[in-house]
Amino acid sequence: MVSAENAYTHGHHESVLRSHRWRTAENSAAYLLPHLASGASLLDVGCGPGTITTDLAARVAPGRVTAVEMSAEALRLARAEAAARGQDNIDFAVSDAHSLDFDDDTFDVVHAHQVLQHVADPVRALREMRRVCRPGGLVAARDSDYAAFTWFPNLPVLDEWLALYRRAARANRGEPDAGRRLLSWARAAGFDDVTATASTWCFATPEDRHWWGGMWAERILRSDLARQLVISDMATEEDLRRISLGWREWAAADDGWLVILHGEILCRT
Repeated sequence: MVSAENAYTHGHHESVLRSHRWRTAENSAAYLLPHLASGASLLDVGCGPGTITTDLAARVAPGRVTAVEMSAEALRLARAEAAARGQDNIDFAVSDAHSLDFDDDTFDVVHAHQVLQHVADPVRALREMRRVCRPGGLVAARDSDYAAFTWFPNLPVLDEWLALYRRAARANRGEPDAGRRLLSWARAAGFDDVTATASTWCFATPEDRHWWGGMWAERILRSDLARQLVISDMATEEDLRRISLGWREWAAADDGWLVILHGEILCRT
């Protein structure tokens, strides 16, 4: 989910969607789940391929979930996921996080996963999320923090990958280190009842390393990020091939380990 003022850094190549479809409510929204109730209405801002969305819809049924994306094409992915699971309590709408097309006080819960790092004005987006949330409801957001990624073995080529990604994201008016900023953005958006937490994804088993490392080995060569890096002269195709091989080297290491830190906020309206 991005504003018209942004380009979405990752794009929608299959290697990107592969990682997004891995996400579930359990591994990506555990901080929110204890606060969901049957019958609640929920807005999922920037729903992506819809795996988290459909999980949340199952949790609040017979309440309804509204899934929002910036384009009908992006929503097609979430529609397909919901249909495949037979989850029929989801509505779909094209809308911009900076200007949501819903009335004030419409939803019990407003949720965004890995969205605020990509929008041009995250404080404005949070204000919009607050506006459409009912009094006493919850606004929930979770975003990764790229500068806090950590891994072993310490391969310099992966440091190069991280620096390039952060540069590209900021060129697109995003904030790749969003996780540490969520609390400050929530305060700036006018929330005064905020619970800030953190959680991680850890990739350390051979299977996890093969999946994550292989995904990025392909993604750095074929995704929108790869095209942006080359077209903008941030990197050459040879640079990207080196980084791809670095991800495969990390994945093959018997002691390979990687942790992704996420910031989380629960804001009571």
